[in-house]
Formats: sequence, structure tokens, C-alpha cells
Amino acid sequence: MTAVAEALRSAFGARAQPDVPLAPMTTFRVGGPADWLVETRSSDDIVTALGLAHRAGVRVTVLGGGSNVLVSDRGVRGVVIRPRGGEIEALSDTRIRADAAVTMNGLVRWTINRGRAGLETWAGTPGTVGGAIHGNAHFAGGLIGDLVAEVRVAAPDGTVSKLPRGAMAFAYDRSRLQQSGEVLLSAVFEVSTGDPFVLRAKARESLAFRKRTQPLESPSAGCVFQNPVADRDKVPDGIPWSAGALVDRAGHKGTAIGGARVSPTHGNFIINDGTASAADIRRLIERCRVVIRERFGVELRDEIVYLGDC
Repeated sequence: MTAVAEALRSAFGARAQPDVPLAPMTTFRVGGPADWLVETRSSDDIVTALGLAHRAGVRVTVLGGGSNVLVSDRGVRGVVIRPRGGEIEALSDTRIRADAAVTMNGLVRWTINRGRAGLETWAGTPGTVGGAIHGNAHFAGGLIGDLVAEVRVAAPDGTVSKLPRGAMAFAYDRSRLQQSGEVLLSAVFEVSTGDPFVLRAKARESLAFRKRTQPLESPSAGCVFQNPVADRDKVPDGIPWSAGALVDRAGHKGTAIGGARVSPTHGNFIINDGTASAADIRRLIERCRVVIRERFGVELRDEIVYLGDC
């Protein structure tokens, strides 16, 4: 790490730091330190950091808004890139471009204020544009990838490419980025025009729904498991095709290990009471998986992403 450390310090100054705790940067509020953390402020910064780490043979992990991830108590080896800031611009009346570091809520506010329709129902979505597209975030039956026209990505060595939506291999909770190791730099979204008053009302409805159905008052990472899908799973009659419903029917709402607890509000959320470790959360995830397998014959797949050696 010595060579890459010197290169990072030379390129980023105080924005590259060793042994930085990651827990405060995640919505779970757990996890150990990064060997090196680099806060980038532009796409060029991301490309520079990737290139430096690649040439030194050092592993790179990208941490966006810190939602939908569980960081190991032992931390993350190598270089962790944390994109910050970012810009949004209108390319036309029907297309807008957003940098990967832009928060989803920031993007929603920007579009509503300028009368651009299509993203307002994503109000309240945690994390960044980069994280949402990496996992092809879903809400109320919609996938964020359905709104994407094209993206700009960087390969692990820093090589930059522009890809159309059709090349992104979007599927439920899936995108090309999960296999390729590419890092999103920016995305172009397809939108339409709308009345800001009407768009704000729709955004408020989405926020109200989240508040009614999700434990937003406690540290969590969002949904832990993917919902079952018809072509891969068989759910017993009378149970909704929902991971949360399966956990609920198994009587596991409220189940706790250490400081981690299955939310009484939503069976697919695990919350941190303030004392949980990443190990507590991981053990509770596995307990739920085993119970659902044994009780209903359904194998729950992870929606959450594990960073470091969990």
C-alpha cells in the first residue's frame, strides 16, 4: 500500500486519508475502517483514483450514500472511493444528466423544481444515483433502470466508456456493473414535462408511504432480501410474493441478535438499536434465511451488499 498511499496523497492531498472509520458513512452505522479513503469531487477524480489503484494492484471499493450495504467489523482493505458532490444538467426537455455522486433525493428535488416529470415517485430513496443504478433500485413496482437512457462508466483501470441502456443488463436488483466492476460516473435519464405543484404532491405521497411502511426512525440499510420472483421461486399459496411477508408469516418480526433486530414495522428491514455490530446483523440475516428456507422452501437472496470480509 505504500506506493499507492504516496500517489493518493500526491493526487488528492487531505482528501486521501488512512484508517478512516466507515460506520458513520453508512445508514446501518456499523463497520470498521478503510485502509485508505478517498473523497472524490468529480468524475475525473474517480478515474484518477481508479487508475492509481489499478497500477499499484490495490483493490478498490466504491461507497456511495452508504445505504443498502453492510460493512464488515474488520473494515475494508485497499482503497475506498467515496464520491461526493456532483452536478445535474438538462440536456433537453426530455433528458437530464446527473453525476453518480448526486443523491437520489437531490435529483428528485432538482427535477420537480424545474418541472421535469418521471422521477418524483423516487422521493425518499436513500443513497446516490451511482448506488441506485448499480443495484437497479426498485420502488412501487418500478425499476430505476427503466428511466435510464445512457450511462458513462469507468472500468477498473480507469478507462471511460459511454453505454446505452440496452448494454446495462438491467434486471430486478441487477445491472451490468455488478459483474463488470465498472464504476458509474454519470447517467442520462429520460423525463417529460410536468407541473411542479402536481409533481410535489406525488413526491409527498411517496414519502408518506415510506414513513407508514418502513422503520425510518432507526438505522437500517433498506430491504435486506430480494423479493421472490415467479420464474425462480415457489411461494406457498396465500402468502404475498414479498420477502417481508415471508419473514412476517414465519413469526420473525422483532427477532433480535445482539443489537440487531428484525423491524416490527417491516419484515425485510433489520434495524440497529445503537449497539449492533456488523456480525450481529449478518447472523440475524442468516437466521432469517434459514427459517424461511425450512418453513416455506424459499431461498431468500441478498439485496444488501457486503463490503469487506463479512
